[in-house]
Amino acid sequence: MRLLLKIKNGTPPMRKAALRQITDKAREFGAGPLFNQILPLLMSPTLEDQERHLLVKVIDRILYKLDDLVRPYVHKILVVIEPLLIDEDYYARVEGREIISNLAKAAGLATMISTMRPDIDNIDEYVRNTTARAFAVVASALGIPSLLPFLKAVCRSKKSWQARHTGIKIVQQIAILMGCAILPHLKSLVEIIEHGLVDEQQKVRTITALAMAALAEAATPYGIESFDSVLKPLWKGIRTHRGKGLAAFLKAIGYLIPLMDAEYANYYTKEVMLILIREFQSPDEEMKKIVLKVVKQCCGTDGVEAQYIKDEILPHFFKHFWNHRMALDRRNYRQLVDTTVEIANKVGASEIINRVVDDLKDENEQYRKMVMESIEKTMGNLGAADIDSRLEEQLIDGILYAFQEQTTEDVVMLNGFGTIVNQLGKRVKPYLPQICGTILWRLNNKSAKVRQQAADLISRIAVVMKMCQEEKLMGHLGVVLYEYLGEEYPEVLGSILGALKAIVNVIGMTKMTPPIKDLLPRLTPILKNRHEKVRSLTNFELYFNFCI
Repeated sequence: MRLLLKIKNGTPPMRKAALRQITDKAREFGAGPLFNQILPLLMSPTLEDQERHLLVKVIDRILYKLDDLVRPYVHKILVVIEPLLIDEDYYARVEGREIISNLAKAAGLATMISTMRPDIDNIDEYVRNTTARAFAVVASALGIPSLLPFLKAVCRSKKSWQARHTGIKIVQQIAILMGCAILPHLKSLVEIIEHGLVDEQQKVRTITALAMAALAEAATPYGIESFDSVLKPLWKGIRTHRGKGLAAFLKAIGYLIPLMDAEYANYYTKEVMLILIREFQSPDEEMKKIVLKVVKQCCGTDGVEAQYIKDEILPHFFKHFWNHRMALDRRNYRQLVDTTVEIANKVGASEIINRVVDDLKDENEQYRKMVMESIEKTMGNLGAADIDSRLEEQLIDGILYAFQEQTTEDVVMLNGFGTIVNQLGKRVKPYLPQICGTILWRLNNKSAKVRQQAADLISRIAVVMKMCQEEKLMGHLGVVLYEYLGEEYPEVLGSILGALKAIVNVIGMTKMTPPIKDLLPRLTPILKNRHEKVRSLTNFELYFNFCI
């Protein structure tokens, strides 16, 4: 106990010595005394993350030493460690997996199965969930083939639906945990769980569809032949289910379509799209996320034609998804932007931008951000070749409005503005005086964040200004930035230096205003600034010295 407290509360040298001693003498101390002291400490409600990490490290080390002596304590260890598998903290989950993996190697498959078997049909769903995750870790440690006979028996259990549910969840967790490593065993895993799609219990049908989705995701882009036997029940399922069951079946179909040949993918997309369009108006948030994901997967598949997407999907898609409510939920926002960009890759940039460009002037700022991010990613991927002069005007007008009307300076608006201007290139020339006027006005703002963002924008568009032969305008910006070198906020000063550097890089030393000889004395005191961003840009002055 003294050694454990040294590890838990001691200084680093004390911890190191105590950990070495407890590891070396693990077999001498015996499994009983060690785990009887460690496990209660781990279950303490006042345990901090760092202390938990140290105790987990102790268990990890002594498992290697104790080897098969650990068998009588497997259940006690699992009771303490399994909850870590669903912890919010990523590192806690990793530690939990590591211990269970080492425990499985030390105790062996038979001991692990006999210990966890009673929890498989436990009435408490929490226990079944952690047990399924633990079994997935065991499969990862000892190999999937060793667990297949057991899984086959559990998934076909007649005794209770809970056992079948847990068995199928184990397969799902194996796919999530092991990824493409399941490919050699994919057909076996599909065969073990396929009957669950027509199980009498709704929960079993739902988890089976989710497991199929996980297997298909892990196997991507291979393995469609392994799923031949489940296509028919999945197809039947999306026509008969509603609610959560339908969401799970749609998710499975969504992951299977990208695995298919182009011809089949096109056929199945058209069939599933009828149900997806019906579900566009579902009020359920989870259903919306899944529908968006499946639409993205279908539209990204080779066999699906652009004209079909324009005619059949886009009108319903924009009617039901592009609204304020979607912008307020972070996960919905992300999924909607990704799906919109995927559709744009198929139908072209102007088709999408035409539909959303006016929303850059919407009164809701979060919605404007969502529009800006979608346009930015679309143009970043596809350029501005199919954007006509009318849309170009609307776009510049919209991004200027959205940029000026920010209440919280966000990188989304900055990135969007920069990308759109860069993609339009020389076509921006007529709008540059207006854009520079906005920048100059914002450089004089009392808010440090606004000034910083304005300087950052100069860095993003300097290359385009050079392309448009606007050296005079850049010279004017250079003079204004020179006057702001006395900026007190280091973050803003760093951005001003970055903007000056961008102008010098494109305009050249000789044409720079103010001249370099005037700029250098102002830059010299900045060398003393210890802020990381400022220091990274003071190489700028050394660069001048070298050039002079």
